[in-house]
Amino acid sequence: MITYKAPLRDMRFLLNEVLDFPAHYAALPGGNEADTDTVNAILEGAAQLCEDVLAPLNQSGDSEGCHFNQGVVTTPQGFKEAYQQFQAGGWQSISFPAEFGGQGLPASLNLFKSEMMGTANWSFSMYPGLSMGCINTLLRYGTAAQKHLYLPKLISGEWSGTMCLTEPQCGTDLAQITTQAVPQADGSYILTGTKIYISAGEHDLTDNIVHIVLARLPDAPAGTRGISLFVVPKFNVQADAKGDGVMAERNTVHCGSIEHKMGIRASATAVLHFDGAKAHLIFEENRGLEAMFTFMNTARIGTAVQGVCHAEAAFQGALPYALERRSMRALSGKKEPEHKADALIWHPDVRRMLLTQKAIAEGGRHMVYDALKIADHMFHASTVGDEARYQKYDTELGFFTPILKGFLTELGLEAANLGIQIYGGHGYIQSNGMEQNVRDARISTLYEGTTGIQALDLLGRKVLLGSKGQSVRDFTGKMLKFARPNLLQGGTKGAMARTLAWKAVEWNGMTLAIMLRAPKDRELVGAASVDYMMYSGYVMMAFSWAQQAAKATDLLASQQGSESADFYRAKIQTAEFYFARLLPRAQAHRQAALASTRSVMQMDKDHFSFS
Repeated sequence: MITYKAPLRDMRFLLNEVLDFPAHYAALPGGNEADTDTVNAILEGAAQLCEDVLAPLNQSGDSEGCHFNQGVVTTPQGFKEAYQQFQAGGWQSISFPAEFGGQGLPASLNLFKSEMMGTANWSFSMYPGLSMGCINTLLRYGTAAQKHLYLPKLISGEWSGTMCLTEPQCGTDLAQITTQAVPQADGSYILTGTKIYISAGEHDLTDNIVHIVLARLPDAPAGTRGISLFVVPKFNVQADAKGDGVMAERNTVHCGSIEHKMGIRASATAVLHFDGAKAHLIFEENRGLEAMFTFMNTARIGTAVQGVCHAEAAFQGALPYALERRSMRALSGKKEPEHKADALIWHPDVRRMLLTQKAIAEGGRHMVYDALKIADHMFHASTVGDEARYQKYDTELGFFTPILKGFLTELGLEAANLGIQIYGGHGYIQSNGMEQNVRDARISTLYEGTTGIQALDLLGRKVLLGSKGQSVRDFTGKMLKFARPNLLQGGTKGAMARTLAWKAVEWNGMTLAIMLRAPKDRELVGAASVDYMMYSGYVMMAFSWAQQAAKATDLLASQQGSESADFYRAKIQTAEFYFARLLPRAQAHRQAALASTRSVMQMDKDHFSFS
């Protein structure tokens, strides 16, 4: 069984020493409330909740799963009580406006909490996690009346929320949506259709569940241009004397079943039937997909965090085993002569796997936290209605999102698999928790857009069409600015700086090559996209590790890190491992991305099988 310990030392290293979040918060309008004492209190309180309440329910929740009985869904034993503690602690309200009962703190603080929750118990974290996207969608696109009806209860955690996109006949291809919303004389709509794979779609943790649903109007244009967005509560909501929402009669939304899944079994994934349910339009007719992307971007950043969570869980589970389990002698001679065999930690291949997990977890954490600084600016601009600033930061964050989601979830799954490998046969059985971590991690590369969808979004939409390569030039410009002062230095800083400078040039060259070839080869973007995204991820993570190593080196040299010398040395050594053992993978992805599409497309579809 994995015993979770929140990585507060590493989190504080990134927040206070590498990324300087205190200065970032001080520069945000109203961010002065996120002072160091407040941030520390939130981190420590969240750590206690995760370590003492959520982590102990992770394995039991997986074993029990959710229960379905004639439309009623019951979560595993202990989940309801844990959610009550979560709600009572005000954990859902951290980053939302005080106007609706929130604490008004920067959005990034909510994600730091979510990372700890996700590592401790990903299934549990799904319930409040889906609500965050629902809240953000209503904050940005809801009417004043809708905000007052729904947001206070959602932000307090008394109610929860979902997003409902997928239908039996369509997943990613939302142009095929058939759910229909018919306008009524009172301004409401009657919504009919079936949605599948709805995370937290039905459960017993909250009295009401607010569904955000994609549907079509009767006269809507075909394709994605004819999709609208609606709010459909499980229980209809009416205004009280103050204009706030209170539950009324049950809406005609019913859970037909829940899925029996490979992983995240304690998270209820529902089939929902909307049988003429009362609905209300969000934003404008036929512009629902535009509004839904607010929800999707929130969810994709949250899923990127999942890659970090499973890598961290794998490392925390595997390291104690590698220190205690003994097998054979080290190749360089006895390390623990008092025992019959040496611990696994002395074997180079076990160290390779542990360092890979550590590099993925800590490198991915830096990547996500760096992007969250952009998200803080974006969410603030949205809150105050500054559309120009919102669009600026949304575009900047949009470049990060598919890399974070696609790359980090793939590496998180790799780290989880390495957890089983370190345990050997003991990792394959349920009692140690490593196989659950793999099962839970597997979904992360699928939902909120598969790895292939993220890659197409990055290369096709964000890099080639959206910015004509400018997004890559902007990011690599930051890499070069960081590397330039250290190019002629010796040691680790100099070597990493020179590698970063070369990768910056190489990344731009690869992008230009694809840009020039794509008009003549219509299949090139599809064939190259996943390798392009993985290359981008490895280079972005190299930049993250170079920054961490540089800061650790400077702190050691200035004697400021004397009390944490071992921590800083481990940072430098992990960075050196990443550059030597993981970054070289990028070169293979570059070579594959630039290869001819002929090898992918030449085979006739009827020749794939001769059975």
